[in-house]
Amino acid sequence: MRLILASGSKNRQNILKNIGWKYEVVKSMVEEHSDATDPREYVEDLSRDKANSVASQIDGPALIISADSIVYMDGKIFEKPKSKEEAFQNIKEMSGKTTYLTTGMTIKDLYQNKEITFSDVAEVQIRRVDDEEIKWYVENEKDVLNGCGYRFPGKAELFVDKIIGDFNTLFGISISSVYAKLKELGYSINDFEMTD
Repeated sequence: MRLILASGSKNRQNILKNIGWKYEVVKSMVEEHSDATDPREYVEDLSRDKANSVASQIDGPALIISADSIVYMDGKIFEKPKSKEEAFQNIKEMSGKTTYLTTGMTIKDLYQNKEITFSDVAEVQIRRVDDEEIKWYVENEKDVLNGCGYRFPGKAELFVDKIIGDFNTLFGISISSVYAKLKELGYSINDFEMTD
């Protein structure tokens, strides 16, 4: 069975590698945009767009898995910062507060011509951090512009007080949720080819 991960994210790729499933990476070519204001709808829209983009790039049947993540807090959606200054302000806003890392996922099943889109939320409680600590983080986290304010795994772990929810959601995909949905589609654990 051909399994495609529609993501260039090393974190998402590592989660599949840890399971041992054989997969290939095809990156979506779509510009990420959604008019949704609900965080779950927002990431679900983007994950669906990514899956459709990849489906248009390949020939033949495949199972496409795509995902998109944001941080949500106090009615605001935090995307990837465009600068270190924006990253600093994002962390400053999150200091001492509870944030919600929201990941939307889509499974596009081209074998059965079916599609499932869903989302998962992990609650992340951030310790109170001062400007010196935020500056240190922004200057020393090499992938600071690739996370939605904070990045896992990474130096942001210093500032986390508590996490409630699926640990893998922090890394961009809830693989247990994906597997549950694959079972709903009729697949079993032995349908997936393992790496050597």
